[in-house]
Amino acid sequence: MKVRGFFVVCSTSQTEDKVSNDPVVAIVGVTGAVGAEFIATMDKRGFRVGKLKALASARSAGKTVSFRGKPVVIEELTERAFEGVDIALFSAGSGISKKFAPVAVKSGAVVVDNSSAFRMDPNVPLVIPEINANRIRDHKGIIANPNCAAITALVPLWPIHQKNRIKRVIISTYQAASGAGAAAMEELVESTRANLNGQVYTPKVMPHPYAFNLFNHNTAIDPETGYNDEETKVIKETHKIFEDEKIAVGVTCVRVPVLRAHCEAITFECEKPITEEQVRAIMAQAPGVKVVDDRVKNYFPMPIDASGQDDVLVGRIRKDLSDPSGHSISMFVAADQLLKGAALNAVQIAELLPERAMA
Repeated sequence: MKVRGFFVVCSTSQTEDKVSNDPVVAIVGVTGAVGAEFIATMDKRGFRVGKLKALASARSAGKTVSFRGKPVVIEELTERAFEGVDIALFSAGSGISKKFAPVAVKSGAVVVDNSSAFRMDPNVPLVIPEINANRIRDHKGIIANPNCAAITALVPLWPIHQKNRIKRVIISTYQAASGAGAAAMEELVESTRANLNGQVYTPKVMPHPYAFNLFNHNTAIDPETGYNDEETKVIKETHKIFEDEKIAVGVTCVRVPVLRAHCEAITFECEKPITEEQVRAIMAQAPGVKVVDDRVKNYFPMPIDASGQDDVLVGRIRKDLSDPSGHSISMFVAADQLLKGAALNAVQIAELLPERAMA
């Protein structure tokens, strides 16, 4: 498969007119929460776009989205929609990705897919640029964006793992409504409003009442292991991204009434002893990480601060007192699920395509 050659460069240009060497970019699922963040992220980062193709279902066709001050008419997602497309950013669910991503590749596009459809395919790179950008060059047309909970944990864990191999990690997640899409975010808002007004609200998107409540992540439970799909994804994706099947991973994923930033409590055990001072020093230099760790003011990562930020916030860095050997550290992290957990990570991958995959 021969992919069209082009160069993606950063620029403050706001034009959408086709310019020499600027890629044609398609967004699949443009009307969703992540689709909107694709547009905002490309704009914020000055991602050069010769032409934007906004793709969605037939019911949205004919409507418009705004890109750099100009309206872009939404087109129906069909097999012919990828003609002339260089990069296709997908965020419309695994079913859509399985059907249309191969079509986009056949048309000559590179697909960056935000669903779970191809993540565990051995022929598809699963990429977090701060960790394994070198894997982008291995793509055969499709590059997978990892699960948002996995990204949130692995960005800060990777630099530690490089200096002192992590043997075991236990993660408890506090996952926002945005992970379930725009409809779930709206349900959280509406159910909260109803609850405050003393009204009964019947859930339509989530399986349980969302306002002032939290519950097991709304994915299927494996009857044999008792783990839900989200937890299984985090385990498998950690092994693939770190290229280390021996890391022991335990994870509990919970949905909480927060709009768009995931939080996680993480405890990890290293092969050699490690101190909290060492971890703080590593985090201070880690790409994509911001340390928020003020014990005096009791100020640590919060979803209200992580929302809208590109970095993963890391704090509550402390010795795990349950491990007297000194090999374990506990910490708390927060990251914007729609940005680093989805759109930002995908755009970062696209930015690296010419350097690592198109040469």
